[in-house]
Amino acid sequence: MAKTVMDLVQAAKSEINEISIEQANDMLMHGAIMLDVRELLEYETGHIPKAHHISRGMLEFAIGNHPEFQDKNAPIVVYCKSGGRSALATATLQQLGYQNVHSMLGGFDLWSEGADIPPETQA
Repeated sequence: MAKTVMDLVQAAKSEINEISIEQANDMLMHGAIMLDVRELLEYETGHIPKAHHISRGMLEFAIGNHPEFQDKNAPIVVYCKSGGRSALATATLQQLGYQNVHSMLGGFDLWSEGADIPPETQA
């Protein structure tokens, strides 16, 4: 039986570490790298300050060449619009050997609603 997209997302979520907006903001304040895996137009419309962009569709091909992602032990917070693509991307990064990668629950939608965003991380 073929799997649905949601089956794939749920399978990824069972293998990854998901963190809250507050935890993501704390990690950002302590030097974590933010990775936005939305499409370029979404990123250009608005993104978390200091976030690096690699669209989900190009992640496997581009991550190894990106200068910010050479240390596979560095803390990385991955986000998308609402959490599905970031879950898939986080699982992929783990398969590629990244050891300290987390998916942000609620994605950019929840983050942009202002869920306890420290002033230091606001645009």
